Amino acid sequence: MDIYERIKIDHDLQREMMDKIMETHGDSDERRRLFSEFKLEADSHANAEEQTFYADLIDHHDSQEQTRHSVAEHKETCDLLDELDEMDMSSAGWIKKFETLKHDLTHHIDEEEEDVFPMAKKLISGKEAEEMAKEFEKRKAIEQKDMCGKSHVRKVA
Repeated sequence: MDIYERIKIDHDLQREMMDKIMETHGDSDERRRLFSEFKLEADSHANAEEQTFYADLIDHHDSQEQTRHSVAEHKETCDLLDELDEMDMSSAGWIKKFETLKHDLTHHIDEEEEDVFPMAKKLISGKEAEEMAKEFEKRKAIEQKDMCGKSHVRKVA
């Protein structure tokens, strides 16, 4: 498996998780659980992606602008997740903000798969992409472990 396949697995999972959250209502245990799991997934994915995939791409002149753009979108997603985490889940504003997040993150995912991946494949060898996938997996596991121990990830009873 290479980095592109590995990232795509997470993208598909994130799309599915966002769809499930959109089906929830109010401040329910299900919404709390799904959002908590989604936040952990999205944050750990973005951090691992930046530490492996984008850390390599930033070194290439041809991909620096796109890399900076993608990392900025990660920050925007993180900020929206933090805002949602602080909001009343039963409010109409919560689901509206989540819809914004879903729209923005879906755009980001599509952009990565359609624009960034083809560009990166010209700059990163197949062997490097395979090694990068292994490193991504390690980094994501570390990120998730670290995040589970921090209070910013909402625990659900």
